[in-house]
Amino acid sequence: MSSQKIAFVGVGRMGANMARRLKDCGHILSAVFDVNRPAAESLAAELGCSAPATLREVTAASDLIFTVVTNDDAMRGIFFNEEDNLLIGAEGRVFLNCATLSPGIHREVAAAAAKAGAACLEAAMASSISHAREGKLYLMIGGDEAAYQKVLPILEQMSVNRRHVGAIGRAAEVKALVNMVMNINTAGLAEGLGLAAALGHDLGMIREVFSQTGANSRVLETDSADMAAREHDCWFSAEHAAKDSGIAAGLAAEAGLNLPLNNAAKAQYDKMVALGLGGLDKSGIAELTFKGRHA
Repeated sequence: MSSQKIAFVGVGRMGANMARRLKDCGHILSAVFDVNRPAAESLAAELGCSAPATLREVTAASDLIFTVVTNDDAMRGIFFNEEDNLLIGAEGRVFLNCATLSPGIHREVAAAAAKAGAACLEAAMASSISHAREGKLYLMIGGDEAAYQKVLPILEQMSVNRRHVGAIGRAAEVKALVNMVMNINTAGLAEGLGLAAALGHDLGMIREVFSQTGANSRVLETDSADMAAREHDCWFSAEHAAKDSGIAAGLAAEAGLNLPLNNAAKAQYDKMVALGLGGLDKSGIAELTFKGRHA
């Protein structure tokens, strides 16, 4: 697989570090593309590859194309823009779509790719930027098993574990569940710490007690110190949290379910966006629950 020419479309912090990881593993990086042209050109210079001005040039230069874009609209833009898109001349290519998007857009893209003679997989990521750089991602794969096996050697170099969860769209559903629960846990932790602070408790002590009881959680490990210290450097933004909780809400509506906790968590992240705090890390939800902060 090292002879495969690999491109990345969407080179924010996740996409760029995934590309760096594959470069370190000896793979051929053919092209990088981003709506932020300076970012793409800078990364291209670092990796020794091209930064084409058009998406069709990315496809022409590559065998395997990773996409890491922000939302469904961005996905439609790179695959369905009439003037320029990745499906032009895409026969024989494989697309690995890694962003957290709705299941529907993954299915839409996969159907269009199949008509163009290309293969599509979704590779939902439940990991951080540092994991992308170090090859320690956890990947949920959706799509054809044969296509998955074809790219598995590359995915193994990017991740510590992988799970093939079914057909296209199924990985997006699982990722929506992951982020829904994570966002609810984060909102709950922020409320617990906010109330503890209002009652005059030492937050270091509270965090230690939480860690030894039923209040323990993964977000306690990753976010609680930042909530207490008001350090919200962005690893996973509140804006993305609002989007992902919204995807889960849409799936719940389709299934005929009411998810009041998800709805409440989404409302908090929507409020952060409305207050201009959407660029903060999800830990910034504590700004809405600690007495005397933004709320």
